[in-house]
Amino acid sequence: MQKHIIVIGSGFSGISAACALAKQGYRVTVLEKNEAAGGRCSVFKQDGFVFDMGPSWYWMPDVFEWFFETYGDTVDKHYHLTRLNPSYRINFGKGEVIDIPASLDELYALFESLEPGSATQLKKFLDDAAYKYKVGMQDLVFRPCNHVWEFADLRMVKALFTMQLFTSLRREVYSKFKDDRIRKILEFPVYFLGALPSNTPALYSILNYADLALGTWYPQGGMYKIIEGMVHVAEQLGVKFEYHTAVDKITTNGNTTTGVIANGKQYTADGVIAAADYHHVDQHLLNPEHRNYDASYWDKKVFAPSSIIFYLGVSGRVNKLLHHNLFFDQSFEQFADEIYRDPKWPEEPLFYVSAPSKTDPTVAPAGDENLFILIPVAAGLQDTPEIRNHYYQKVMDRLEAFCGEDIRNRVVFKRSFAPVDFVNRYNACKGNAYGLANTLRQTAIFKPKMRNKHLKNLLYAGQLTVPGPGVPPSLISGYVAAGEMNRILG
Repeated sequence: MQKHIIVIGSGFSGISAACALAKQGYRVTVLEKNEAAGGRCSVFKQDGFVFDMGPSWYWMPDVFEWFFETYGDTVDKHYHLTRLNPSYRINFGKGEVIDIPASLDELYALFESLEPGSATQLKKFLDDAAYKYKVGMQDLVFRPCNHVWEFADLRMVKALFTMQLFTSLRREVYSKFKDDRIRKILEFPVYFLGALPSNTPALYSILNYADLALGTWYPQGGMYKIIEGMVHVAEQLGVKFEYHTAVDKITTNGNTTTGVIANGKQYTADGVIAAADYHHVDQHLLNPEHRNYDASYWDKKVFAPSSIIFYLGVSGRVNKLLHHNLFFDQSFEQFADEIYRDPKWPEEPLFYVSAPSKTDPTVAPAGDENLFILIPVAAGLQDTPEIRNHYYQKVMDRLEAFCGEDIRNRVVFKRSFAPVDFVNRYNACKGNAYGLANTLRQTAIFKPKMRNKHLKNLLYAGQLTVPGPGVPPSLISGYVAAGEMNRILG
């Protein structure tokens, strides 16, 4: 008989796992607690505005191409990509604004104008990052990291040292560049997505390669077009999706899982891939004797930031904004302290504004603006309506000052999303938005294990396990988990 696999969660990792399993000949059912597929890459529509709720940066286009081509499909069949140029705008305060060009030659010229000699250093930095990207994205990320012996061959040992796994990103950046603006440009991806640069392996300069060399792209119609394309692929392979179906318990018999209970109904299965929040599954869906980790393990983990997000529909256009805009007009050091060293609500947060309507006329009524404002904050904070309003007014003061115009009085739609919403909608541990921080002690074999230690046919996928947070890694995580399941059941 055809073996049946349950996938819990329909984010990028869940759909990716489902597709890989279906291609291998399994019958696959995806159970999703929310109203539609996508996980954190959800979407909602209101008054003619279309808001992507989560990811808004399209990096590493080769990974998306790999996914669709694996199933005899192509990206172009599902959405049209536009490369953004400039890639994004940075407001450093005091009237200093820098646009990051898509052209590498223009980027070298920009760096040279900021710091003489830095163009040569940037070329070396990106060449090193290109090597890390090639090895990392073609080899390392496809390893399940069950044990250290996966990395024991001589070629991989050499690669690990060449990839600067044991050197911090800060040390690498600061050794090559002196200009504070350049340092911020190169460090912002890890600041916003996971950890202090001083605690992040220089391996993660692959993010700089993805950003500066491979470019920043946008799928016309919004990021949810990716999910729609992936669901189409999955359904063509025979995958069944059930929405509004929250899993309450993983059922077991001895050292195997027999399926799940969801909405009071028993779903029997030959294996389960948990692509929902790892902590939630581990601590709430399993009996204590079947958990990979105890509560103290999770308490000690360093989480990437949570966020306060504002989705705004604005009447009329907003000046001086590009599609992506970073506001580095306050202290990076204080920002880091308030997220990582002494977690608390920030005094003067850095923030990010996406205006997809600058690129895509379909996401807002004609002549109006769609704004997505994100403030990174420490994970584990308890938010209130008063706190949300406080930060809304604070960032709007700075946004209006930068744009030189009134925006608040033209807001025709407003919705907020903050730590408690990450918990309620996604069961996110400590309300995290991006998973675990990318520290050395939380990289590769040091991440929560993909395999359950007690139940041989229960696996985990997603941003809290290998290879890590972000959309492309999550896609790969699901694929790797499916391969592991096939090895177990095949």
